[in-house]
Amino acid sequence: MAYVDGFVTPVPRSKLDAYRELSRRAGEVWKEHGALEFRECMADDVKPGKVTSFPQAVQLQDDEVVFFSYITYESRAARDACNEKVMSDKRLADMMDPKDLPFDGKRMFFGGFEVFVEV
Repeated sequence: MAYVDGFVTPVPRSKLDAYRELSRRAGEVWKEHGALEFRECMADDVKPGKVTSFPQAVQLQDDEVVFFSYITYESRAARDACNEKVMSDKRLADMMDPKDLPFDGKRMFFGGFEVFVEV
């Protein structure tokens, strides 16, 4: 069964071009190392909720947009192997310094998920 890494990230609107470039570079590397899909999805119809929501979860600021992103793999083992290769890939080294990221990494959250239903 497939495995998915999911991410929710607040991105300043003024840094969308830099975020797109970072995502394109990262996506190419992830796919080269075994990811099946790499998607970055910008919020279009996302409203604050009464208790929680995507905007509330990342403490979204007025000048930001929230992204829901995911990477799919054949399995958890394939994901672990892919991520190990990605983390040591020199092509991404210049993008790993938190102070240079085009978003606030402290408000980003992520996790790995087993596919439960596939239609």
